[in-house]
Parts: sequence; structure tokens; C-alpha cells
Amino acid sequence: MIDGVARRWLEPGLDRSGRWLARRGVRADHVTVAACVAGLCAAALIAAGYMITGLVVIVLSRVGDGLDGAVARATRKTDFGGYLDITLDFVFYGALPFGFVLFDPAANGLAGAALILSFYINGASFLAYAILAEKRKLTTTQRGSKSIYFTTGLAEAGETFAAFALFCLFPGWFPLLAWIFAAICLYTAISRIVEARAAFGEGGSEA
Repeated sequence: MIDGVARRWLEPGLDRSGRWLARRGVRADHVTVAACVAGLCAAALIAAGYMITGLVVIVLSRVGDGLDGAVARATRKTDFGGYLDITLDFVFYGALPFGFVLFDPAANGLAGAALILSFYINGASFLAYAILAEKRKLTTTQRGSKSIYFTTGLAEAGETFAAFALFCLFPGWFPLLAWIFAAICLYTAISRIVEARAAFGEGGSEA
């Protein structure tokens, strides 16, 4: 939901940085992998109890997640690059709640499992929609130029980052915050299913 506003503020600076990296031979795929590795390191730090350090590394990871697209725009976008980006994004999204579960399994296990399940359902609704949108040659630029069709929703990258930041700042509140964000993710998935029914069901767009 906040991604559209954030993109307008952040994209000019990211594009300048992306062009600077591209001129030095850095490839978008390298940045994608580095961002994911940073995210996994953040999860490991959280599991070990280093919440604030973990949050700092999360910020670095998400900056890298924005930079890979900027580097791709400065060089050449590829289908594999888009595939790698979305795949490693989901690796990151699953690793962070798992880090909190490892930190305190007794307190965080159930809420962490529910959050990961909600990510799985939301991700499935997102990717299945993208597949059918590609089949019908649909396009959108609501979140900029992407390799796959991006549907918007209540829980997007910006909201997920905000949730992860709250988890790190208030780790004792993780179970409550995780349940709340899981509900938001499930609402997003349900709304996307309703949208898909309107777009792809009987009488839906054939464009």
C-alpha cells in the first residue's frame, strides 16, 4: 500500500546508485544475491538475540533489494533476473519470522508459524495472479516496470519491512504483532482472490 509513495521518493536515488554500480561492472543478479545473503544474516542475528543489529542488516538487505532493479534498468533486464528477485524475496520473508521462532520457540513458535503460513498463502495468490496475467498479456506499471505482473494490496514490501522493524524494536511483542500482520496478509490474499475472480472468471477480461 505504501510502496507507491515510497517508490516515488526512493527511485531517483536508487537509479543514480544503480547507474554508478553498473558502470563498475556490477550486475543486478549480484545485488539480488547479496541482498538475500544480508537478509539471511539478519535472521541469524535475530535468532542469536541481536535485534537492533539485525534490524540494521535488514535495512541494508532491503536497500539491496531496491538497487538490483536500478542496476537492471541501467543495464539490461532479464526474465531470469526477475525470477531470481522474487524467489529470493520469499526466502528473505520466510527467514525473518523463522529467526524469531529460533530466538524463543516457546513464545514465538505458534505466531511465527502462522505468519509464515500467511506469507505462503499471500505469495501463492500473488504468483498465481501473475501467471494468469501473463497468459492474458495484461500489463501494469502501478509499482514501476517489473518482470512479472505486480498486483497491489494491503500487505506489500513496505508494510512487511515496517512489521519486521517493529518485531526487532519490540521483540517481546512479536507474538501479538505477528498475529496482526498474518491477518493483514490473509486479508490481502483474499482481496486478491476476489480481484482474480472479477478479472479471470466468467465474463472477466480477455485482453
